[in-house]
Amino acid sequence: MQPTVFITGATSGFGEACARRFATAGWSLIISGRRSERLQALADELAAQTDVLPLVLDVRDRSAMETAIANLPPRFASLRALVNNAGLALGSDPAQDCDLDHWETMVDTNIKGLLYATRLLLPRLIAHGAGAGIVNLGSIAGNWPYPGSHVYGASKAFVRQFSLNLRCDLQGTGVRVTNLEPGLCESEFSLVRFAGDQARYDAIYEGANAIQPADIAETILWILQQPAHLNINSLELMPVSQAWNNFAIHRA
Repeated sequence: MQPTVFITGATSGFGEACARRFATAGWSLIISGRRSERLQALADELAAQTDVLPLVLDVRDRSAMETAIANLPPRFASLRALVNNAGLALGSDPAQDCDLDHWETMVDTNIKGLLYATRLLLPRLIAHGAGAGIVNLGSIAGNWPYPGSHVYGASKAFVRQFSLNLRCDLQGTGVRVTNLEPGLCESEFSLVRFAGDQARYDAIYEGANAIQPADIAETILWILQQPAHLNINSLELMPVSQAWNNFAIHRA
């Protein structure tokens, strides 16, 4: 039987790349996202390679998540992996100037949405047992502060600690948990963060040779294909062009 993976946020970026890579590897797909036309187009494309179930869902909507997961068709009921990819950053203004609505949206998506998907799918992953796995998309922003990261970085720090705590609770079930922490990645994520400002997007990535969504998808597949007795707790990835800078000093 083909293994099945549930991928949130599959209509762009890492999620879309994961759907394509897992399809070529022979996995069945449950893909979710808010943009129905994009989701259906991806499902139609990948249906030539594997079984695909598209679910038009906003991970922030607990009731909709509960209903969709409770009613998964029998052929998608057995789950091997969950990729908690849905997430976003909004704006990069300092905390004192930011939009409070942006903070709420990041908390609802990056934290609560991840919690809903995880809790609702855990019984299916535990039923699978050895070899099952959860990959949570964290960020280097959860480990290293930078100006304008405030709630985004804090939400990813939550993902990191939640992933470690899950490992404790899931000991003995065979279910593995990994927090994947990318650095500079070139994807639609940044266009969303900068409200569609293409010039600002281009300036960030110019000459940087940033990580690509396909790189992340390849890494996630590799994580989930490790022998069942191995757990990769966390994995931080950065492009070679990116490194750390000195601590900032404000001089009067």
